[in-house]
Amino acid sequence: MRTFASLVLSFAVAAAPFTAFAAEKAKPAAAAIPLTGTIGFVGSKVTGQHVGNFKTWTGHVELKDGKAVGGKLEFTVQTESVEVDVATANAWTPKLLEHLKGPDFFDVAKFATAAFKSSSIKADGGGVKITGNLTLHGVTKQIEFPATVTLAGKDVKGDAEFTINRKDFGISYAGKEDDLIREGVVLKIHVAGKAQ
Repeated sequence: MRTFASLVLSFAVAAAPFTAFAAEKAKPAAAAIPLTGTIGFVGSKVTGQHVGNFKTWTGHVELKDGKAVGGKLEFTVQTESVEVDVATANAWTPKLLEHLKGPDFFDVAKFATAAFKSSSIKADGGGVKITGNLTLHGVTKQIEFPATVTLAGKDVKGDAEFTINRKDFGISYAGKEDDLIREGVVLKIHVAGKAQ
């Protein structure tokens, strides 16, 4: 005949997996840290380049165990908020901006937002490698890029500069015959946030 103590022990052993599962489920989700900063681009052609950015965007990062590795990154930009050559504006700038907003480039009337959502953040030397889906001009493609993430107390900073091929996203306007636009566009992301 089993003693009361052995019955209690058997019950405790049987219940252990369920207790562990409940504890795992009870873990608080990683808090999303809102980001501010700049999300911009540099487009170049034979005769020079144009520097642009988006004035309106939202984004956040989630850390895992206080680190970027294993965390998440998301942001969404309002394409209508694009501005270009702010520091070097001239009489042609408004016409260029109108062209960028039109069907040849961002087509803001049809594609009001562009967005990125990470699928993984892994260690990469002294920085991280971020993989995820970029949706631009109505096309979603997986991209991968290196980034530097700095953590100091509750402060988080992230910097990345990398190149995408605009034609991969259906932006294929060639430019003028004597001033062709390069396919590669440099994306520049410089963001910061503070954990609550």
